[in-house]
Amino acid sequence: MNPLRPTRRKVLQVGGLGMLGLSMPKLLAAEVSARPKAKSVIFLYQFGGPSHLDTFDLKLDAPEGIRSPLGSIATTMPGLRICELLPETSKVMDKVTLVHGVHHRMKNHNSASYYALTGHEPPVDDIRLKDTDQLFPAYGSVADRFAPPLAGSSEKVMPKFVAYPYVIRDGSITPGQRATFLGKQHDPLLIKEDPAQPQFRLPELSLPDGVSADRLANRREIQQLVNRQVAWLDGTAEAQGLHAYYERALSMLTSHQVREAFDLSAEPKAVRDRYGRSTYGQSCLLARRLVEAGVRFVNVYFSPNIGGRSKTSGGWDTHGFDGSRMYEILPVWQLPQTEHTLPVLLTDLDERGLLDETLVVWMGEFGRTPRINKNSSRDHWPHCYTVLLAGGGVKRGYRHGSSDRLGAHPQSGAVRPDDLAATIYHLMGIDPASHMHDTLGRPLALSGGRVIDDVIA
Repeated sequence: MNPLRPTRRKVLQVGGLGMLGLSMPKLLAAEVSARPKAKSVIFLYQFGGPSHLDTFDLKLDAPEGIRSPLGSIATTMPGLRICELLPETSKVMDKVTLVHGVHHRMKNHNSASYYALTGHEPPVDDIRLKDTDQLFPAYGSVADRFAPPLAGSSEKVMPKFVAYPYVIRDGSITPGQRATFLGKQHDPLLIKEDPAQPQFRLPELSLPDGVSADRLANRREIQQLVNRQVAWLDGTAEAQGLHAYYERALSMLTSHQVREAFDLSAEPKAVRDRYGRSTYGQSCLLARRLVEAGVRFVNVYFSPNIGGRSKTSGGWDTHGFDGSRMYEILPVWQLPQTEHTLPVLLTDLDERGLLDETLVVWMGEFGRTPRINKNSSRDHWPHCYTVLLAGGGVKRGYRHGSSDRLGAHPQSGAVRPDDLAATIYHLMGIDPASHMHDTLGRPLALSGGRVIDDVIA
């Protein structure tokens, strides 16, 4: 069916809609606007909470003790200066939208991260928040379930949602990384191998020695018979989800397209070097390959943990303890990792004609305190921080909202994680007001936020 041609049902609806002031042109315009601007999303999750005051929301006129000890550098976005340790990143700021004044109330990593990864406020602000099926699903799982199919796409072969290279945790597993009550069939394809390793491969996507595709097909027929018997005995949603997940895994097992998408060795050496041979660098390159192959949502985790003392690993939680110092760690680990990946990824996507249809989200769970503490570091601060968006239908070289003169609170254009969620879904062609059902069958909105229309191109 031609997607531009109204169905008979739509035509019959117009008479009633006309009484509400909606005409056929307006109806068609609404349908066109709902089409996805972002075919795919690359969600670069900066676990630990980057300091907005030391990256993209510098307060150059703030007093000492609040103003970043790091210097600043001009960018390709008029009037914007960012951290001097991000010179390559400064050259791509004309490709991005910065959303200032993002805020919420969660001060613990697991609660704040769950909010960041799902767009739903957790029931409690507690580091012990547990990952359960009663909590809301990950963005990618919602996309797996609700994203409209793309014409000519390979979605029946490629997974819709891929996450790697860790399961993140702060003590217990951080909730918000899987499908929860949507069912296991919408869980991500989780990859825990390191893409930077020379022999990076996916054992679960490789045929065992001596097993041909034909032989596997025969095994699959047997498995389908077993599945039917089990389904007859147990018709639970969980069992059905496991069967669907198993079927999809088998489909991917025999797919050359899937194996080729994950084959980083096919990339020229110069490209791999440009992204950097680190785990995070090669993970970002893999994300580009995956969206190019048709994957709809990719979660790339910066680190498996929040970080802290180390200068060579870990997330952005560098607020100083046991002698550690933020301004000793940031310049040699987190900021160089960002500098060697984010601008490379955005430029690569743009040069390949993929950026306009791929939404890149760079964010953590909160920002950092305006005042530098006695350990020459900054503490958790959910009351104001910055999120970077690029491509996928958002404006280029744009700043939404602002923080106050100290970077402590939103001054204009305040945004909550709920609003970011609604905007991500909208750009993917998903109605944020649509409903999903929890384990008790209750209808729940995909998002309770509002679309940030100001950032949409």
